[in-house]
Amino acid sequence: MTRIFQVDAFTDRLFGGNPAAVVPLQAWPDDTLLQSVAMENNLAETAFIVPVQNAYELRWFTPLVEVSLCGHATLATAHVLIKHYEYSARKIEFITRESGVLTVERTADDALSMDFPAISVEPSEDYQLVAAALGAKPAKLFRGNYSPDSFDYVAVFESQQKVKALNPLFSNFAPLDSRGVIATSRADNERYDFVSRYFAPNSGINEDPVTGSAHCLLVPYWSKELGSKELAKHTLLARQISARGGEIRCMAANDRVVLTGSCVDYLQGEIDLDSVLNL
Repeated sequence: MTRIFQVDAFTDRLFGGNPAAVVPLQAWPDDTLLQSVAMENNLAETAFIVPVQNAYELRWFTPLVEVSLCGHATLATAHVLIKHYEYSARKIEFITRESGVLTVERTADDALSMDFPAISVEPSEDYQLVAAALGAKPAKLFRGNYSPDSFDYVAVFESQQKVKALNPLFSNFAPLDSRGVIATSRADNERYDFVSRYFAPNSGINEDPVTGSAHCLLVPYWSKELGSKELAKHTLLARQISARGGEIRCMAANDRVVLTGSCVDYLQGEIDLDSVLNL
């Protein structure tokens, strides 16, 4: 039997944040099996790990596709290793196929900090396509590449209220070549610096509750926007204003971003994959 965990990430309360499944393996099976498990779980992401020397190979799947970078499922995976597999070192290294080596480190207040790549954004002129998908035209539009074959649009709106009021037309996302669309604005609450929502129906996720990877684009952007002409703002607090909601403590660090959050267990169990894996 293969163990499986479901964890709510970027939250300190059950039924908040973003749920992810974590499946520890001893070796990689065929990709079709990984995709089938992710589809069966029907969560935004299922993370699979395989131990290699002093690190872990890590891959992420939505119900439809494998993705090149995922934040909340990485956070959930580190949580599972620490809590359920007694991982004692302070830092965990994950080896990924397209995003290099990612590290997760325990903080003094028992949260988890992820060291991810900072991804710069460039202006886009695809306003008509994005507006048709979101149901509203953003004030500014950018795109940022996770890999040569994977990018997100970043749609910047004038207010948090406009981001909250978005009612996307998910059938209109089909013409977009992007992984998804991030809608964002400054926060209207002094506690937070910026807010966002994330839509990715082309990847099988209409709206993702909390999207760590999107903050690889958002943190460099808002760090400059919210800072002065002479000095960027390096420490930010972000809120994803989905129905479940979630909070991410962010730090801009040159070509990296540090994303910090907490996790809560929802369930653990076993998957009967023995016959498929020929165990």
